[in-house]
Amino acid sequence: MSAMSLKKGMRCWLSVLALTSRARSSCRAKRPLVNRLPAPKTARMIQSTTLDNGIRVITEQIPAVHSVALGVWVTAGSRHEPNPQSGISHFIEHMLFKGTTRRSALAIARELDNVGGCLTAFSSTENCCYYVKLLSEEVPLAIDLLADVLQFSLFDLDELEKERRVILSEISQREETSDEQVNKQFNKLLLRGHPLSRSVCGSATTLGGLDRAALLTYYRRYYCGANFVLTAAGCLDHRLIVDQVQSAFSGLAAGTVLEPDQAPQYQRGVARVEKQLDQVHFCLGTKGVAQSSADRFAFHLLNNLLGGGMSSRLFQSIREEHGLAYSVYSYARCYSDAGSLVVYAATAPDDAVPAIRLVLEALRALRTDPVPKEILRSARNQLKASLLLNLEGTENRMTRLAQNELYLRRIVPVDEVLTAIDQVTADDLQRLANSLLTDDTLCLQLLGPVSQVDFSALDLTVGS
Repeated sequence: MSAMSLKKGMRCWLSVLALTSRARSSCRAKRPLVNRLPAPKTARMIQSTTLDNGIRVITEQIPAVHSVALGVWVTAGSRHEPNPQSGISHFIEHMLFKGTTRRSALAIARELDNVGGCLTAFSSTENCCYYVKLLSEEVPLAIDLLADVLQFSLFDLDELEKERRVILSEISQREETSDEQVNKQFNKLLLRGHPLSRSVCGSATTLGGLDRAALLTYYRRYYCGANFVLTAAGCLDHRLIVDQVQSAFSGLAAGTVLEPDQAPQYQRGVARVEKQLDQVHFCLGTKGVAQSSADRFAFHLLNNLLGGGMSSRLFQSIREEHGLAYSVYSYARCYSDAGSLVVYAATAPDDAVPAIRLVLEALRALRTDPVPKEILRSARNQLKASLLLNLEGTENRMTRLAQNELYLRRIVPVDEVLTAIDQVTADDLQRLANSLLTDDTLCLQLLGPVSQVDFSALDLTVGS
């Protein structure tokens, strides 16, 4: 499955776990959350080792749990694909579950079922992840299985054609899901032909052109030690995991690190797609910041204030006060060198323009009006609480290790993140809003019965 198959509330899950999470809780902390974490002890429990073939092994020991979540992150996502091969990373992800030289697909499933574990994977724009969660005593099995599927998959022709049909069905299903479709169209509008604008799944056309030879060529090029990060969190021993990974992946070549392509250039744009629907779906948004930006915490706070929860400005205005939409939210998406801030809503045709006007008013207010102290304090607490709640799951901790390493090249202590969130000021938010929310990069994508809507009087500006 691709990352785009996650529910809307998880749309920026990977981005957020690298730093913090989009908050849902409205509870206020009685005392500063940053003072609750034993930072030195936490730091000692995270260890990192780089193997001779380039694989980076990072673990976090959590003695109080019985499980381990262990994943291999491959720096090969949809942005790295040649345009005619769009979707090949996702296709390979599907094929790695279809049998190896040692195990059939059924044998892989049975081995994990026998120990109560699970194996899954997902593809995104910048990487693919293959991970296992199971009891701590079964970690050797997890490493052996991942090493097997990542190095010795068969790419059987019959299985390949079956998975092609499965992915074509997945693409069709996404095209029938209006909110997924309008978000995908918005991404293309904002990023204008950049590889980041591509669908993770590819298209029916590109998928039809991918044969076994193409998959194997791409797989052998990118599935190498230099592009692997293995992270694990739970009841584990770092040294034992390093030894087992070194043995299981001893035959894997180091290869070469992927060179990043150029960052996207944003442009203003408006696009309408006519479709027979009951509602008009729209995305209105602009550029964002990269994962490593010094403004990343302010960026997530800005999103949180705009449309990240039930107390957010857009939810309160568009849904609660005016009753124009049932579904309205914003999300902050961060890549290694780019980002976007996007508002989504679905309304009746007659309510589309009023709803868009309210979004524009909210964006202008972020530029002109300092955020009140109490509102900012609440937003900070939401973000910090969400981070701490996410730390209770081993999968989330495993993901956080990987995202920190992939995007920041270091594991950021949690107390450092909490302190950084607390240090964001109202002036920081206003400065960032004036930097990002500008007319020259503002984009509006509409999907539905748009011919029924008169947009002529809509002032699509927020400021320069």
